[in-house]
Amino acid sequence: MAKMLGKEGGSDSRFFTTQKKGEMHELKLELNSTDRSTKVDAVKKVIASMTVGKDVSMLFTDVLNCAQTGNIELKKLVYLYLINYAKSQPELTLLAVNTFVKDASDPNPLIRALAVRTMGCIRVDRITEYLCEPLSRALRDEDPYVRKTAAVCVAKLYDIAPDLVQERGFLQILHDLISDSNPSVVANGVAALSEIAETSGRDVMKITASVLQKLLAALNECTEWGQVFILDSLAKYSPAEAREAEGIIERVTPRLQHANSAVVMSAVKVILSYMDSLGNQNTDAIRNLTRKLAPPLVTLLNSEPEIQYVALRNINLIVQKRPNILENEIKVFFCKYNDPIYVKMEKLEIIIKLVSEKNIDQVLLELKEYATEVDVDFVRKSVSAIGRCAVKLERAAERCIGVLLELIQTKVNYVVQESVIVIKDIFRRYPNRYESIIATLCDNLDTLDEPLAKASMIWIIGEYAERIDNADELLDTFLETFEEEDPAVQLQLLTATVKCFLKNPEDTQDMVQRVLDMATEESDNPDLRDRGFIYWRLLSTDPEAAKMVVLGDKPVIEDDTFRLEPSLLTTLIGQIATLSSVYHKPPDAFVIRGATDVSGVYEDEEEDDEEEYEDENDVGGGDLLDMGGLSVQDTPAAPEVQLKQVCGADKSGGFDIYAGFRQTNGSIIMDMEFNNISSVTPLSNLAIQLNKNAFGLSPVNQQIVCNPPITQGSSGRSSVELTITPNMLAPSPAGQPLSPQLQVAIKNMASGNVFYFAADFSFEAFFSPEGALDRSAFIEAWKSIDDTQELYGTVSDLPPSSIDIDQVQTKFKPYNIFFIARRPVPNAEGQEVVYFSMRTVSGMDFMAELTFKQGVNACKVCLKTENSAYGGFAKAALESLLLK
Repeated sequence: MAKMLGKEGGSDSRFFTTQKKGEMHELKLELNSTDRSTKVDAVKKVIASMTVGKDVSMLFTDVLNCAQTGNIELKKLVYLYLINYAKSQPELTLLAVNTFVKDASDPNPLIRALAVRTMGCIRVDRITEYLCEPLSRALRDEDPYVRKTAAVCVAKLYDIAPDLVQERGFLQILHDLISDSNPSVVANGVAALSEIAETSGRDVMKITASVLQKLLAALNECTEWGQVFILDSLAKYSPAEAREAEGIIERVTPRLQHANSAVVMSAVKVILSYMDSLGNQNTDAIRNLTRKLAPPLVTLLNSEPEIQYVALRNINLIVQKRPNILENEIKVFFCKYNDPIYVKMEKLEIIIKLVSEKNIDQVLLELKEYATEVDVDFVRKSVSAIGRCAVKLERAAERCIGVLLELIQTKVNYVVQESVIVIKDIFRRYPNRYESIIATLCDNLDTLDEPLAKASMIWIIGEYAERIDNADELLDTFLETFEEEDPAVQLQLLTATVKCFLKNPEDTQDMVQRVLDMATEESDNPDLRDRGFIYWRLLSTDPEAAKMVVLGDKPVIEDDTFRLEPSLLTTLIGQIATLSSVYHKPPDAFVIRGATDVSGVYEDEEEDDEEEYEDENDVGGGDLLDMGGLSVQDTPAAPEVQLKQVCGADKSGGFDIYAGFRQTNGSIIMDMEFNNISSVTPLSNLAIQLNKNAFGLSPVNQQIVCNPPITQGSSGRSSVELTITPNMLAPSPAGQPLSPQLQVAIKNMASGNVFYFAADFSFEAFFSPEGALDRSAFIEAWKSIDDTQELYGTVSDLPPSSIDIDQVQTKFKPYNIFFIARRPVPNAEGQEVVYFSMRTVSGMDFMAELTFKQGVNACKVCLKTENSAYGGFAKAALESLLLK
């Protein structure tokens, strides 16, 4: 290193020398040195260069020659180099095969194992055939270290060439290794078979009675990670009878005292899986196991926060399956002041699952204390937990409500709001029992500013309007800001007002009329409008039916503490100590496995699924959720381009030129037709250039080739692809509208003649295939644009195809004008409005509302956009398409 640092000096001219080449030459000399320490240092330098991203592949043969040594350190470094360059230099890697084969027969077992391990790590197909023979010998090697290394290598080989593993009988040899006298070999054999089973999706483990005994014998002697592999395999085994399950549990139980948390959790998984096999008759055995499982689980909570979190996620599943295991240990789940927030949140979940009438007072004191903490999310969760305890325990509900009322008196904004939310759930769980606290809630209306809290309070007012003297006044305060409220609040306001009207029609008639008007005429939310229309028709046609629908008895909500489906819970219990138990999702939900030997079947299944999906979604055009036909199978036909004359023969040297614009697959195309009227010289090559324009368009290729050449009296077509170029964007003229024209210059390369013309750009060719908005995004965007920016117009003398809304949708679809929704106009018989969205390839959004009236061949167009300078172009494009 000192030698290298010494060379760093000198003038700046060193940057212009072939330093890299010289450096490689120096390394090459050192790699071929006869001095062993020099050679080791040289290989370390090569590895260091490789690590920082330098290409040292040119030293491959020199590094490979260093493998001819008995020095383990040097050999490991060389093999590390080979593994790194195997994928990028597969041809060179083949040069190392002889070295591997030779080392696999070395007298030193460490070198034999190293050679087999390295060959397994080099994932190059052409090397696998050379790996089989050394691997076969290694699996039967006299040294256990070589055998256990070879076992893992079989799993790696299966990942590359599963057929080869089966043909060579390696799976059977792995089964034989489970009977090996060395416990580490047994553990690695089990690990390899487990990995192959996951990769292939087949049960290759096949635990028999004799294999089972060998696994249990090895369990006491192998390493901790070997124990994890064996325990995981035992968890997948189904005992034939209760006695066998009891015997296995007895052998596994000592693992609960292990220092490694992974071993403990795997042992817990085995015991929980087998407890079902013990049957209901062995109550004493189940009780004893329950008592034994609690201490190790509690001990895990004294670990680091990260391990605590994983343990808590697993305990969450365990208490859902067997709540009596930890029913007397609720105190260990009380939060400490220095617990991270993610640990505190998990502890709260488990507290709710373990709470009972015996410990509710203790839990309520603890939760009340948590509600005074500084972390807002934790406080909210704690208040919510009090409500969930009330919903879960009927006898304790009154005590829980008392605590919630005390918290409301603190006047802390977020505490009050969360309390209102959970009290609504308590009212739904125990109707007509705790309504005396409504007055307290009404006193805190001013503190409510969150949508969920407002919606909950409004629900309470509407549900118990007959018990609240000024219910209509309270609702009226919310109605003042109806249009600015969140959709959830608006929906609750609508329903609560209708409830109030049905209970007290004399005083609330004007209010309900006002709400229905706002919901149906002024709102853009389709859910709100639909509900408004339903209520309106119910109230106007059959008030008694309206009472039955709106004021009918609601189903009492259930306690959702144990909310996982039993089948899912059973699956997750079998996945304890894996990511599934942390995510609370089955492996299939987040792991994508590809089995090499059944890929063809998977492809067929995917094709079948696609066909079924297409059949299910092949519906008519009346679906309000239709987003403009984005299905691959429903691709609209490309619209026909109408070419207009842009230049006469007198200006262009004897050619009439026609032009039009369209869009294909996101590309803007200018189609041109040339009619040779009087030019003796055929038209063959042209050069085109655009002036700066309002759209920033310029040709992708400036050459136009007419093939065949256009002779006198004939015509030909050509297409020019246009792209958006920022420096081609013309500045906006002050106080003047943008010009829709593209100014074009064309040079006839044969005659040298240059001519100019202007073509009106068809703005519909500017609309992108990515312009579809979902309904919620459309509504939000529509509301965000001020009404002063709306553009209005009326199109008269429409053809029959532009009067029918379904046909208009079909007409607009090829131009990337996407249907959003349609609805009748309230109190205007025969009128209907339809909404569309568009987005240009440059990212400008436009939204249109078209109003049609039955029997009238005209249409009102209203367009909204934040890009007002281009709004006129979009409106004109819609009007032009309607007239087609």
